[in-house]
Amino acid sequence: MDTSLILYTCTLLVGFLSLGAFLFFRVKKTDVKSLMFKAITSVMFILTGVFLTIGKPSLYAGLIVAGLTCGILGDIWLDMKFMYRQDEKFLTNAGFISFAFGHFFYTAAIIAGAAPSFKAISLLPSLAVAVLAALAVYFGEKLMKLNYGSYKMISTLYGGLLFFVTVFGLFSCIFSGFSENIHLFVFFIGGVLFVISDLILSGTYFGKGKNRPVDIVTNHISYYLAQFVIASSILFM
Repeated sequence: MDTSLILYTCTLLVGFLSLGAFLFFRVKKTDVKSLMFKAITSVMFILTGVFLTIGKPSLYAGLIVAGLTCGILGDIWLDMKFMYRQDEKFLTNAGFISFAFGHFFYTAAIIAGAAPSFKAISLLPSLAVAVLAALAVYFGEKLMKLNYGSYKMISTLYGGLLFFVTVFGLFSCIFSGFSENIHLFVFFIGGVLFVISDLILSGTYFGKGKNRPVDIVTNHISYYLAQFVIASSILFM
């Protein structure tokens, strides 16, 4: 077995173990132990991408790692808002922006990593879904029992971008040849998990009574699975 694949497997295993430990401590309370295991889990999803990139270097892989890195930066900003309440608005917006940059890198990765038969027509239905998603976020606030407050516009833009990237991976895979673009389908699965995570997180941030243990567990499981799956898409190039 290739060394990079062995290292990838090891980091994946450590990542899942540290995720379990993080959730165990996080459900009880946010303390040093939970933050430590969360940091380890985040580092592991970066390393899974890095080790796969070493074994299968490509522009797609490099852009995926860049997107993953933006994810860990977004995590840091959002965690800091609980420690620096006076800067909550700045840190929350910084978190949104970091994750948005990550999705820009993922978009570039899809274009760069698609088979030579890539068809730009996949952009059209992806943009249509993005617009519908953005409208749902903007006008569905009351229906979803959320209150975005001053974050309404950035939530709307981010929601549209998230849905765009996810379905762009799927449509690029379909229109450009499924067998040649299995890695994009794997990316799409990661994107769906990302959407699930952010839907739960929006309830935690902007809803009421949605910060229960079940919300914490499902949010973090879907989020970290999303990052590990997206990183693992490099393996299917």
